[in-house]
Amino acid sequence: MLTIALLVALLAAVYVPYGDYMARVYTSTSHLRVERLVYRLSGVDPDAEQGARSYAASAVGFSLVGIVVLMAVQLCQAALPMDRGLPGVGLWMSFNTAVSFVTNTNWQSYAGESTLGFTVQMAGLAVQNFLSAAVGIAVAVALVRGFVRTRSGSLGNFWVDLTRGTIRILLPLSFVAAVLLVAGGVVQSFGDTMMQALSGHPQVLTGGPVASQEAIKELGNNGGGFFNANSAHPFENPSGWTNLLQVFLILVTPVALTRTLGTMLGNRRQGVAFLGVMGVLWSLALAAATWSEVTGQGAAAQAAGAAMEGKETRFGEWASALFAVSTTATSTGAVNASHDSLTPVGGGVAMLNMMLGEIVPGGVGAGIYGILVMAVLAVFVAGLMVGRTPELLGKKISARQMTYVALYTLTTPALVLVGTGVAISRDSTSDAMGNAGGHGFSEVLYAFTSAANNNGSAFGGLTVTSDFFQVTLGLAMLLGRLVPIVLVLLLAGSLAAQGRVPATAGTLPTHTPLFVGMLVGVILVMTGLTYFPSLALGPIAEALA
Repeated sequence: MLTIALLVALLAAVYVPYGDYMARVYTSTSHLRVERLVYRLSGVDPDAEQGARSYAASAVGFSLVGIVVLMAVQLCQAALPMDRGLPGVGLWMSFNTAVSFVTNTNWQSYAGESTLGFTVQMAGLAVQNFLSAAVGIAVAVALVRGFVRTRSGSLGNFWVDLTRGTIRILLPLSFVAAVLLVAGGVVQSFGDTMMQALSGHPQVLTGGPVASQEAIKELGNNGGGFFNANSAHPFENPSGWTNLLQVFLILVTPVALTRTLGTMLGNRRQGVAFLGVMGVLWSLALAAATWSEVTGQGAAAQAAGAAMEGKETRFGEWASALFAVSTTATSTGAVNASHDSLTPVGGGVAMLNMMLGEIVPGGVGAGIYGILVMAVLAVFVAGLMVGRTPELLGKKISARQMTYVALYTLTTPALVLVGTGVAISRDSTSDAMGNAGGHGFSEVLYAFTSAANNNGSAFGGLTVTSDFFQVTLGLAMLLGRLVPIVLVLLLAGSLAAQGRVPATAGTLPTHTPLFVGMLVGVILVMTGLTYFPSLALGPIAEALA
């Protein structure tokens, strides 16, 4: 409980300065010298503005090119320096991994220490850790501009937003975080170490540039581990305080972006309201998961006398529950315990966090545009209740905006449920499942939920190395990232083209506790109606059993 209190205190301490700094980054009209060099080399006019379609085309095109480049780096691994004698990655695994890291999902169907060399880890995966996070923030900022601007046909410049997010925010903070992690004992080297084991036999301890990748892995809500055990590995997460630091890095940018939102809107109470929604849902999830893990709910935990199976003794149930809730409530996907070993309620909470759309507080950037889309839906519902045209932040919500919102809210559930249904209907899937019954179904459901919501965590009991899972999960990650981005940018463009509607006595205030409660209710009802049948077949059935 002291750890949780310290975490909240740290987040509160940096909330205002970090949030306002990010607002200045994206509203500044000046360019750093290094940024001008990037623009000159890439042929970008930093003072040119882009409309919604051009901004979306740039974001999608940049991501698709990134997939091709990252696939090529993996396929040619054997010809690269510092390959550690490892062969190139197979075609479909390289496709899955490239899509995973470019879409900020960081789902891993391989063991990093035995599959990838240092060059692929640094020049391939770590680079995309920065760029995919910067893309998410850029899209969120573009949507905020849609609410701020009036009678405008532009949303800013994608290339400027991408560059600023990388150079001014992610790079310097990751450098500081990496130094702190090294000080805490996280490995940072360029070679393996030969040691003599207790048995007297020699043993190779895999090293590598772990701390530098770990920093952006958490700060950028990426989650892909240098080692197969991810943050449960002592070389990635040696102690309780490095564990606290990693959870802080996971949450700090999504939380502070609510302040950025309020500052850019000129209505900081609105940012606090959205933070309140996120805080309520995160607290409820943490309370439920911690109670279940600490009390050992479930047949296996009760038989063993504790729910420690699959958890690190350095952390225990409390810190494991905190990490699991934080990583699934954002789009991080890092783990410090096996989610396959969580109690039924704990695993169900982790799954539900992703099904909410990862807006609690959500991924870097993705959490802000996700909560704004849900706010549009909430004011639409409120408008239906009182018979008024819905408004949000001075913009009317018409049929056009609701079309984009409806498609946004349907995209991810369709990918999750269709993907799970197809996988479960295949005879070969039962061989890939590590468990039978409700828990086995949860493994498959969790995999597609994680992929389509760009989370990247896994239950761990499902073997996904077959071509079927490599391709289907890869497509779920790709569509789950790019389709919502396009819809959000089209929504932003339609809002920016409007004039501002003056507030009247009939305008619904969206910064009050009443709206916070309504938005929480809309989110929970939408998620419940969409996913309850599938949850009933998985974690709920297992918990009742």
